[in-house]
Amino acid sequence: MTKLLLSIHVLAAILAVGPIAVAASLFPRYARQAAAPRPEASDDQRAAGVAALLHRICRGYALVGITVPVFGLATGAQLGVLTDVWLIASIVLTTVAAVVLALVILPAQRGLLTAPQDTATKGESARAARLAMLTGVFNLLWAIVVVLMIVRPGSTTGA
Repeated sequence: MTKLLLSIHVLAAILAVGPIAVAASLFPRYARQAAAPRPEASDDQRAAGVAALLHRICRGYALVGITVPVFGLATGAQLGVLTDVWLIASIVLTTVAAVVLALVILPAQRGLLTAPQDTATKGESARAARLAMLTGVFNLLWAIVVVLMIVRPGSTTGA
């Protein structure tokens, strides 16, 4: 049972968190392109369409991503490691990443998508840059969680 839970946990992490990380990282670029006035309006529309798609990917996969900590906790319970410091740290970092995604990244993306195109200013570019930085923090949190999952301080695997 442990191997099944762990397999689902790892697959969910790869298939849910991976697309969020990529789509969220690409979003600010396309949001800036959509807001920047260019002579060719079709480029602006294409960039706006791509940004909207990237936002939908982030939003949809965020719902699927809930399976990652659910199966992670189930696996931890099976292994009897729920009180280990590395797992508690991973849970805290995962919670912070989820809060950053739900309360900061997704609303910021939505705000950039709904901003009127004819009022694009330096403010839009600054908001997109701030979003890019926060997305980097989100991705860094997940990278730390992955390292903790592999290294597992005090594990008996010798890794």
